[in-house]
Amino acid sequence: MKNPASYIVQLVHIKGPLEGQIQEFAQNVITIGRYPHFNVTYPKDLVIISRDHAEIQREGNRFKIINKSSNNTYVNGKRLEKGQEAYLKNGDVLMFAEGGPKASFLSKIAENQEEIERLVAAGKPLEPQIHPKEPIVEHPPEEVYQEQKRVVEEISIQRVQAPLIVQYGPTLRSFKELPVTIGKKSDCDFVLNHSALSDQHAVIFFSNDQYRVKDLTGKRAVSINNQPIELQASLLPNDILALSPQGPRFRFLGDGRLAEYEEPAQEAAPPINPVTPEKPQENEDNQKKPKGLGAFYKDIFRK
Repeated sequence: MKNPASYIVQLVHIKGPLEGQIQEFAQNVITIGRYPHFNVTYPKDLVIISRDHAEIQREGNRFKIINKSSNNTYVNGKRLEKGQEAYLKNGDVLMFAEGGPKASFLSKIAENQEEIERLVAAGKPLEPQIHPKEPIVEHPPEEVYQEQKRVVEEISIQRVQAPLIVQYGPTLRSFKELPVTIGKKSDCDFVLNHSALSDQHAVIFFSNDQYRVKDLTGKRAVSINNQPIELQASLLPNDILALSPQGPRFRFLGDGRLAEYEEPAQEAAPPINPVTPEKPQENEDNQKKPKGLGAFYKDIFRK
């Protein structure tokens, strides 16, 4: 009898205190909440998350999420009240409590038994990666470029075994092999129906231990940190990759992870209203104001 396939669940955290992490689990039940022994543990002071908030359960080759919190759990914006459940598919976006942390769900068949045993033994995600919460430097100083050794010269593209995970809206795509072509045309590896993109717009590839992007438009449409690239360039952790001036934009989290990025909203300056001088009020002081000299002499001459 054939053994059932072993699955790995990936949670790509796209908002909240775990933002930037990709957690992997091989357990049949994944617990989520503020309890420190849970698989997905949120900070104890994040009170919108219940101690026992939700759990993901495996049923054969399917997975479902069960909400256990009165603060609710959301799947692609649809609310699950306490005790409700929903089956999950790859790319679903989970939100724990209204306005709370978000994560994308992905499941895959494990490549080998050793990987499963390692994950089960750990009980927690292995070496979660967290991108530093530092401001994006739009114009890094020259010495930073020298230190990071950003590659801008043209390098031949070879097909290699390297992972790439792309989160865009509710979509989460996982690739095991590069290069990956991005564009509007149906034969692209990752199809994005965006008005600013070309049929074959860009390609992500891996060479010399670095992830790289190549602009296929010939119009310098692709930019990194607001700087258009010359044909191709390497991707460094925390880079903002814009496929066009109109978007879409992604943050490169390192280790082959691209997450959709939205520019921080700028607060509008309050309108400047002209100051209208106040009209003097007619009060008793004004009425009793001493008369001028002209009025004084007129009174005398009338007498």
